Amino acid sequence: MRLRHIEVFHAIMQAGTISGAAQLLHISQPAVTKVLQHCELQLGMDLFARVRGKLYPTPEAQRLFVEVDKLNRDLVGIRRLAANLKSGQHEQVRLVTTPALATAIVPAAMTPWCQAHPEASCTLATHHTREIVSALLLGEADLALSLQDPRHPGIHAEPLAAGRMMALCPLGSPEASAEGPLSLADIRTDIVGLHSDDPLAGLLHHASEALAGTDTPPPASRITVQTYQLARALVEAGVGMTLVDPFTAASADLSRVRVRPLAPAVPVQLYLLSAANAPLGQAARRLVRCITEAATHHLARLP
Repeated sequence: MRLRHIEVFHAIMQAGTISGAAQLLHISQPAVTKVLQHCELQLGMDLFARVRGKLYPTPEAQRLFVEVDKLNRDLVGIRRLAANLKSGQHEQVRLVTTPALATAIVPAAMTPWCQAHPEASCTLATHHTREIVSALLLGEADLALSLQDPRHPGIHAEPLAAGRMMALCPLGSPEASAEGPLSLADIRTDIVGLHSDDPLAGLLHHASEALAGTDTPPPASRITVQTYQLARALVEAGVGMTLVDPFTAASADLSRVRVRPLAPAVPVQLYLLSAANAPLGQAARRLVRCITEAATHHLARLP
């Protein structure tokens, strides 16, 4: 199958009719019919049954569509990348971060950056790390922040700051009655937990395994959330305690919670992510410096 055959076949499968496919592709109906006939001739089999002027995909067409649909998604990504490169959007800084870092670090970094680059522009977006990688590879973002190194061959990951997991304990809880590091074995309050596919949840799981075989069971978790900000808000409301990254912990309301580091320490890294083949411009590099300074300031506020 040629690329044009694939494009027309995919459009017919989506629209269900020759006329609908012609509208999707912005070509005439005879052109669609001609390409389809040539495709079937080259394949040596019919892809559609013609019944009273309607098209019904054959079983072979249904199986072929599964792979063609994957290829079409790749083609859409290529077109998006080409459009982004043509539009010249690289002249502005496009930053993507995970939700927690967007509220904990980015606001503190933007003020000095805007003062240093009054003519520059910046767009901000939040995604999870998987979507961040896609945005960088497609040229839809210049740089990104994450607490996870995606270990992708097309992504350059640079550590900007290092901290440790922190416990947020509601005032009045047993864990808030003391200061200093808090052992997982000493946790008695129900934990507002992180979703199982969260990278920090994986670190905590490994730390909890150290409790196996002891008289103290791993910390219980009755409520599970997907964002660190929601976990922090629930603790501030007195729902339970939680274990979060140090940047989220630094922004907690200290009139409602006590912040304690975990023991043994569970390290957390702040990563700058960028496409491996796309060097950062001057304004973007300055923004990285502002972000690093903001992250360092947040870490200095922790016990």
